[in-house]
Amino acid sequence: MFTRARQHLLSIFFGAIFLISLAGQSVAGLAAYNQDQIAHGLTRVSYGTFVTSSDFVVDVAENWQSEFLQFFLFIFATIWLVQKGSPESKKPGDEGVDSDGQQLVGRYAKPSSPRWAKATGWRQTVYSNSLLLVMGAIFLVSWWTQSVAGTTVYNRDQVEHGQPPVDWLGYVASPDFWNRTLQNWQSEFLAVGSMVAFSIFLRQRGSSESKPVGTPHAETSTEDE
Repeated sequence: MFTRARQHLLSIFFGAIFLISLAGQSVAGLAAYNQDQIAHGLTRVSYGTFVTSSDFVVDVAENWQSEFLQFFLFIFATIWLVQKGSPESKKPGDEGVDSDGQQLVGRYAKPSSPRWAKATGWRQTVYSNSLLLVMGAIFLVSWWTQSVAGTTVYNRDQVEHGQPPVDWLGYVASPDFWNRTLQNWQSEFLAVGSMVAFSIFLRQRGSSESKPVGTPHAETSTEDE
């Protein structure tokens, strides 16, 4: 049992700290929300009420959609774009989706290859792009959830300030929505770009996200160029 778990410790680790962070956010968010309620002469709300409220949902979805957009764009960009010297990139000259032989699909598939990799037609096409499709779908669902929950929060503030509420399209086109959205997007793009660039010149011994310490800066991968 331990041996099997050890083989999946990377996923287990990030799954655990994700749940801990989400729980911490909900507790801290509840405290901040109730402080605001008291300041406005309103009653405190319970934990269950808060975590199912638009206030909590919009904050969570706002972060999720930017994260999955980051991965969607990074996966797509690394098909066609390269960065010489970065372990996050294919070698210059290897741009593109590769041949069937290189990707081990269809008649080139191994006996242990996934079933849909051995298939032809639409099943192979879908499976060949499944990572990008799932990342894109999660981004769209999170973005939509953010926009719906954000509309509710925005309209509550509008009413409190004697302003008319807006519909979903009105909120999506508002400066408030794009201010919240773009401040997350720019930080994600900065993080990915920094990882690509820094990994050309900097190293972390033992990490799969880094080249071996002695690898020349200009070498894009550990393979001979």
